[in-house]
Amino acid sequence: MATTSGVTEQDAEGASPAQSGYRSRTAQGGTAARRTAEGFKNAAFPWYALDEAFTGPRRLMQVGVAADGTVQHGAIGHGDEPTIRSETAGTEKERFTIVVTVAASPLRRSGDGTGVLDATTVSSAAWLAGSGLLAHTWPEKLDHSLRDDWLEQQTETAFELADDLDGPAWSALSLPVDGVPTEFHYRESEFGWVLAGTTNSGVHIGAYGRGMSAYGLGFAVVSNPAAYAEGQV
Repeated sequence: MATTSGVTEQDAEGASPAQSGYRSRTAQGGTAARRTAEGFKNAAFPWYALDEAFTGPRRLMQVGVAADGTVQHGAIGHGDEPTIRSETAGTEKERFTIVVTVAASPLRRSGDGTGVLDATTVSSAAWLAGSGLLAHTWPEKLDHSLRDDWLEQQTETAFELADDLDGPAWSALSLPVDGVPTEFHYRESEFGWVLAGTTNSGVHIGAYGRGMSAYGLGFAVVSNPAAYAEGQV
């Protein structure tokens, strides 16, 4: 599968997904928020979020930056702030959708010339969305000391599923993107739902959520994502 290896995550909330395999670089408080907002501003591709039909809170989450400083992907949160939940307890009270935008990039040399960065495809968006959902899930009967092992196992499964978007685990779902019906790959699990597709502008969208149905969602370009960090929306 085409992945986003060699990418560093910058998280507005001071944490990066442990399951992602990226080199982690975080900061605390306002410094992290400013760094994330700058990442959204400096991206050379359009950002997507839920369209204007969603009127709830929005916030910037992490951005992924390559070694040469190029922004590769990022996530915008909608609704409740995700917390780690078991798959059977309390999930109905938590309603959120996270939209991940991934730049379409070919296989290319890394910025330091020491290797290559993998191409990014719709499978990359599916992987980021699937692993993101798992980062906010906790099996009810699992001892906390075993969660890392469980997470590693489940994210490997998510990787395999993202590499087989035409397989039986996925179904087709048509949702509007900038008002245009667009085909997405969609799957549900006991943890929530995940979808991934490609826009007419060439970027890939991944999304995941709980408590909010994916069937009524629509996506649109965000003209000023940094405003989400500045409290203007």
